[in-house]
Amino acid sequence: MAEGAVVGYFGYGSLVNADTHRTRIVASVPARLKGWRRHWIPHHEADMRSAVLLSVKRDEAHVCDGLLVLDRLENLPQVDEREIGYLRRQVQRQELELEAELPFDCPLYVYEALPPATKRDAEGHILQSYLDAVLQGFLRVHGEEGMRRFVSDTHGFDTPVLADRDAPLYPRPVRLSEAERELIDSVLAQLPVCFIRNAGATIAQG
Repeated sequence: MAEGAVVGYFGYGSLVNADTHRTRIVASVPARLKGWRRHWIPHHEADMRSAVLLSVKRDEAHVCDGLLVLDRLENLPQVDEREIGYLRRQVQRQELELEAELPFDCPLYVYEALPPATKRDAEGHILQSYLDAVLQGFLRVHGEEGMRRFVSDTHGFDTPVLADRDAPLYPRPVRLSEAERELIDSVLAQLPVCFIRNAGATIAQG
């Protein structure tokens, strides 16, 4: 690739799952981002009411598992559109722990969600179809231990989960194998997660 034609962005949610990617990326590297922690945060764009999504916030004592995606610079506007409601923040190479050598010297970013505008907005639910995509991605990239670490390290798992697996509202749903489904369900069964059924829910991004 020509110099300057590649960018990297750290995925810590559904971007960890290659099946949700909609651009033709250059490469990806399992990674950890130092000084950030993942948490659930309500997203209240006009067409995404009550959708709770993943974000990261500064936490110098924490390290966040994920995937460094290397993409073409020309695709960055599409990724920005996908991450509507998020701010793209630049990170430094020394903030990343990589499982393989970085093949390009390029700008590196992470997407941080905008906070709720009001206290009323600070409510909502997690889409199960979104959570399935995230957990499948972590299972494939970081193994069962990494998936379980995702659950234990992410703040806000007491948020209700909308059971939309059979009729996904997430725009990039994935197909789970029977083994993946059983493992994900067994992990979630160990959490104080309340599943709800409400056909009025809207679409999550991330």
